[in-house]
Amino acid sequence: MNRKELIDALAQKTDSSKKDAEKFLAAFLETVTEELKRGGSVNLVGFGSFKVQERAARQGRNPQTNETIQIPARRVPVFKAGKELKSAL
Repeated sequence: MNRKELIDALAQKTDSSKKDAEKFLAAFLETVTEELKRGGSVNLVGFGSFKVQERAARQGRNPQTNETIQIPARRVPVFKAGKELKSAL
């Protein structure tokens, strides 16, 4: 399912226009992104949680040249599925 299909499904399930569903989805994504940028997390009970994980700097290898390279530390978004979502699958 891509973004357009998700918007169509949201509009149908909520009996609203596609424009309203698109605004809702954009607001949701923006809100989650802002919270993760601040270092917080978003917990949706039963569905799952979004949080930021710190990855330490490490050494890696270029597979073509076998040269050692330094991979910098960074923050990555992580989603962990909730119990109800897991059991639904």
